[in-house]
Amino acid sequence: MDKIIVTGGAALKGRIPISGAKNACLTLMPAALLTDEPLTLTNAPRLADIHTMKELLSSLGCEIASLQEGRVLALGTQTISNHLAHYDIVRKMRASILVLGPLLAREGRGVVSLPGGCAIGARPVDLHLRGLEAMGAVLDLRDGYVDANAPGGLKGAVFEFPMVSVGATENLLMAATLAKGTTVLKNAAREPEIVDLARCLRAMGAQIEGEGTSTLTIEGVDRLGGATHRVVADRIELGTYMIAPAIAGGEVVFEGAERSLISSFADKLEAADVEVADVDGGLRVRRKNGAVRAVDFETEPFPGFPTDLQAQLMTLLTLAEGRSTVAEKIFENRFMHVPELIRMGAKIDIDGSTAVVDGVSELRGAPVMASDLRASASLVLAGLAAQGETIVNRVYHLDRGYERVEKKLSACGANIERVSE
Repeated sequence: MDKIIVTGGAALKGRIPISGAKNACLTLMPAALLTDEPLTLTNAPRLADIHTMKELLSSLGCEIASLQEGRVLALGTQTISNHLAHYDIVRKMRASILVLGPLLAREGRGVVSLPGGCAIGARPVDLHLRGLEAMGAVLDLRDGYVDANAPGGLKGAVFEFPMVSVGATENLLMAATLAKGTTVLKNAAREPEIVDLARCLRAMGAQIEGEGTSTLTIEGVDRLGGATHRVVADRIELGTYMIAPAIAGGEVVFEGAERSLISSFADKLEAADVEVADVDGGLRVRRKNGAVRAVDFETEPFPGFPTDLQAQLMTLLTLAEGRSTVAEKIFENRFMHVPELIRMGAKIDIDGSTAVVDGVSELRGAPVMASDLRASASLVLAGLAAQGETIVNRVYHLDRGYERVEKKLSACGANIERVSE
């Protein structure tokens, strides 16, 4: 099993290209089930989760070719040959549930295992299921599977999410494109990945209005066609790497970055005395005046502060001057990186969904264990600033969301390497 070894103390200088968004690509790929014509996705990231989604779609009858070293995915589903998304694949990744809406919309049938993924909280799929039921699906939950049927096809409906859910919004949006009549989704998620999906579906012939707002209106069509679509830049990868020069020192330009993707996060970095500047083709990040300052923040649905960047910013704040308060409002189990940071010398107290971080003068390298995708990234970041050597174990979590993090950081001067046991 691989591990990553980081020797702290090196200031960073250089440029880091930002990959296509994992969460966007994982949503766009199941859209290939909605049509018998080709769907081509460019700027695709090369990640373990993308491979898992390819495996799942292939099991359902989708033919997939990876071109240009995996940066281009050519998908075609002339016939859906199987309606069962098996546990052995779905257990690896929660995004697997996103095949259910397209299967029901095109075929009127789908059997999908309840999903797995990072252990960061319950993240139930009940909103996916309630929305599909509102559109006429009949569901039977047994033996860990959702057996869904819509013999007469899905029908347009008005559905209001009791709480914002990105995945459920994506699933119902795809399902509604082929439903009979008009579907209105209220209190819908507004994330850039939702906007990206809507743009792709519209290029395929869907009739959608309201992406980027809390109300989506979809007029069902009889069929969708093929399209070519560029995957939006990964705002979570961007935010993660923006912490690197802030915590290690130096200056890095992030190619392909747009502040609009990550404005709430950039605002907090600037409040911590980190400069975020627009430059030609991207963003430049550097510390302004030595040590960073303490800031308070809480995670919220977009356009609020993203939960997927909570661990990374908290890591920076372990070295800030003063006391910071971090409130996790999205997931109930997303402080699993905290004990590992404490092992490295951080001073953090947790009270329920709130963490109080008192800045320390330095972190110390130590062997640490990654518990989930974003926690693993936070430990790599901590290692960049720590005295001595940090060994991050169980980096398969990291590979689910970041393309060879050691290559991108070492290209900017970080002392980081991947070691296979």
